[in-house]
Amino acid sequence: MEGPTSYRDKHELVFRRRAERPNQTWQADHTELDVLVTGVGGKPDRPWLTIVMDDYSRGICGYTVFTGAPSAINTALALRQAIWRKTDPAWAMCGIPDILHVDHGSDFTSHHLERTAIELRIRIIHSTVGRPQGRGKIERFFRTINTELLATLPGRIGPGSRKPQPTLDLPALDQAVSAFISTYNERTHRELGLSPRDAWVAEGWLPRMPTSLEELDGLLLTVPKSRVVQRDGIHFQGQRYLAPTLAPFVGHTITIRYDPRDISEIRVYDRNIFVCVAVDEAHPNLRMSLRDIETARRARRKQLRHTINDRIPTTAAREEPRDVAPAPHRRRLRTYEEDE
Repeated sequence: MEGPTSYRDKHELVFRRRAERPNQTWQADHTELDVLVTGVGGKPDRPWLTIVMDDYSRGICGYTVFTGAPSAINTALALRQAIWRKTDPAWAMCGIPDILHVDHGSDFTSHHLERTAIELRIRIIHSTVGRPQGRGKIERFFRTINTELLATLPGRIGPGSRKPQPTLDLPALDQAVSAFISTYNERTHRELGLSPRDAWVAEGWLPRMPTSLEELDGLLLTVPKSRVVQRDGIHFQGQRYLAPTLAPFVGHTITIRYDPRDISEIRVYDRNIFVCVAVDEAHPNLRMSLRDIETARRARRKQLRHTINDRIPTTAAREEPRDVAPAPHRRRLRTYEEDE
């Protein structure tokens, strides 16, 4: 016996509506990818993909690949890439949409996204709970990623691969997804009769843009931390960040903002005014995520605990028996203030 929900999903008419122009409506959604990657410590990890799609052209405007549960910051990073101009001139999609169509996930209903939408004058529309029909276009793209890209990658989860062995790390998967999106945007779309890029460019038009990337970062990369500038730089997550323009701010409290996917550099603000980009002096050319550092730190603490636990029995065995009186003239070691 079918219930009302099952009957509705099978028999209700679905009207497929297309936006009237580029950047009128964007869709954003996540999917857990059917592939395993090598995480920190060599452990298998299953990544997620966030996609931002233009409804009119089917063009992919932005994306982010990450591990861990979807969060507001991952959504913000995908939107940041979608809105700002790309370094690749062939990836033309950019600008601020009029409408952003999302589901009811906690990251899409966060105050962070709501405040950003107000500042950028974006209208957010949430799909009906439990009814994904309105996100059919982006769901079809996820299936395309799964059948055309992931099927060719090592570590694929699916029929015939009961125990896949991951060989790619997250940056390598990111590069593979980026290359696929570039090809997808350039090839002819079956329903449109032209490529998503050509449909988005149309006959030439100017998208609505933020004033600067710094302004956009201030809205989207809302991971602010207050720090006091030291004489040797800014200390954050055990790293030290330097920039020549920090000299006048020594001893002052500033605000830093960072990209959790790559904390090799941070952006520095003084009372909401952008100051500079400070670079991790110890790893200037190494891309490190915040999760990588936190995972490595937990692994280090675990290793230290094991080392300490292994030494405890040895130390106990060396202790003198309790029934043996201590030597009468045993001298205690002196301790100094500097040792405490």
